[in-house]
Amino acid sequence: MGNGNRLVNYVRAHRKRAGLSQREVALILGYGDEGVISRHELFRTVPPLLMALGYEAIFRTSVSELFPGLRETIEHAIEVSLVEFERDLRKQEEAAKGSQLAVISRKLEWLAERREASGTGR
Repeated sequence: MGNGNRLVNYVRAHRKRAGLSQREVALILGYGDEGVISRHELFRTVPPLLMALGYEAIFRTSVSELFPGLRETIEHAIEVSLVEFERDLRKQEEAAKGSQLAVISRKLEWLAERREASGTGR
């Protein structure tokens, strides 16, 4: 997940490789102040989606590759939430009937397909 409590990102590395200054990247993204770029590079702030997509367009590198620490953190949180979601669905399934049972069953099926596609197969 990165070094210590800091999340890993490669915005600075890509910017340096391109020979761009923080100010130049800020201007390309429509910002007048390079401070926002510095805060992203140091992971003091997380860029909003549109800005993250802007980085992706500038450096021709996916957001998940530019911000792997953030991706790992989000991915872990989602997996934890999905486990809790499945647990809740299983409890609901016990009392469900008819169309409600069919809806819950489809969600559980989707969760199983998702798990199998990722190779975790729990």
